[in-house]
Amino acid sequence: MDYTDLADIARQLSDLEVALLLCLVAREHCLIETTSHCINDLAKELALIGSTTFNYSYCILDCSSETSIDDIFNDVLAPDARVNYRPSRPWLSTESSSKRTSYKSLGDSKSPAPLSQLSSNVVNIVVAKNFNFVSDDIQMHMLQLMRSRELVTEGGTLNAPQDFLFVPLVARDLDQLRPPLKPHMNDNLLISHFHSPEAGYTYLEENDWLSDGQLSASSVIHNSKGKQTKSATVSPLVMDQFREASESVSTSAEVVRYIQDIVVFLRLSRAVAGGVSASANIQFSRFAQLLAPLHGIDYLTPSIVALAARRVFRHRIIVTPPGEDRSLQYGSNLHAVSDVLADVTPDSILDGVLALEPPL
Repeated sequence: MDYTDLADIARQLSDLEVALLLCLVAREHCLIETTSHCINDLAKELALIGSTTFNYSYCILDCSSETSIDDIFNDVLAPDARVNYRPSRPWLSTESSSKRTSYKSLGDSKSPAPLSQLSSNVVNIVVAKNFNFVSDDIQMHMLQLMRSRELVTEGGTLNAPQDFLFVPLVARDLDQLRPPLKPHMNDNLLISHFHSPEAGYTYLEENDWLSDGQLSASSVIHNSKGKQTKSATVSPLVMDQFREASESVSTSAEVVRYIQDIVVFLRLSRAVAGGVSASANIQFSRFAQLLAPLHGIDYLTPSIVALAARRVFRHRIIVTPPGEDRSLQYGSNLHAVSDVLADVTPDSILDGVLALEPPL
């Protein structure tokens, strides 16, 4: 399969499917944002993408400030492993857990094996609604599962499959996410993608499953009774070929300099208080190389680099509060600084930095 074939496959996919595909190929994780009244439908759409486009098992977590660690541990398990998991709280039953989450495992499950005997006992794709509301402790444990794909709990060891994707799904009706994700969690999310309600829902609309209002995420994910008009399926073989193609993408010295200039200008911007870390810089270059085969080419261009910068840095950028602006140390007026930073957002910061003249 050459670069043109990969580009043809990408054209058959929606924006959400492309975002998940890129993260699965990179074996990294992504943040999905939408408006508050669309979050339930989008969670179901992501679940259907996971099962239909990628043929993976999934679960939907309905998170809140009341969510406990045991809730998360029990819900991310595959159905055949869930029977053998014993939460630290004995009154937390599988029956009560099923009211909080929707999940699907592909294939018929036979007699369950103990957790210690399963090479992987976690579903492939975890969609966590409103994950920014959970406690710091839960975010820390999920971060460990994301990075090492293994987490020791009181009920047993959680082993995530190699193709494991964690998708925090959050509502962003304003420019800043409130409450924000913790910095370490945020820095380990490869990209962010905002799904506008006007963009639609491929699978929900085809099967007339869109909700009339805000429905609970615990509603059952239906199986289509009729043949779907959309039949594009991405196999693990295609993802392996995509991964190999991205590793052979070439970069000119001018484009490397352009990548470095974007990072330096972001770090020097008076409106940026942080977020442009060393790991973000590495992810920036890596994601740009993933985008090249998606466009049917084997080299980086300035336009691909600019597109990668928006996806990688938008959720990472921490906007400087007026009281922490560096110019105050040299006599600037706080009210004047507040006026300058009043309308600054991560998007406006990126617009200013990407106004740099790109190499020809």
